[in-house]
Amino acid sequence: MSRMGVENGQPKDRYGRRTKWKGAGPGRLGDVVEQMAEREILPRQVRFGRLVEAWEALLPAELRQHCRITDVAGGQVKVVADSPSYEYELQLCSGELLKQMQQQCPRLGIKAIKFAVGQLT
Repeated sequence: MSRMGVENGQPKDRYGRRTKWKGAGPGRLGDVVEQMAEREILPRQVRFGRLVEAWEALLPAELRQHCRITDVAGGQVKVVADSPSYEYELQLCSGELLKQMQQQCPRLGIKAIKFAVGQLT
């Protein structure tokens, strides 16, 4: 018997007693996904949309085609370039990019930009 979990389709508490499922109950998966998108994804998209717009405005078109922002966490913007030469080019102008992004998106608290080579998705 598990301390917490599900046995034979019945939820159990940490003492092995049967409990009821907690949550909203049965619902359509589409409704659950839509609620999650509204609650979790859309606010983040709005928050970081300005950063992506600023990034794209700062970079020349040629360079912009070869790199993407992949994550923003803990004041660090992570950028992937599709080749070492483009990563190097980004590193050369990273100080100015950081300064401009801090000015254009002060609420994000950007402290650093980290570059890596990888596939663009």
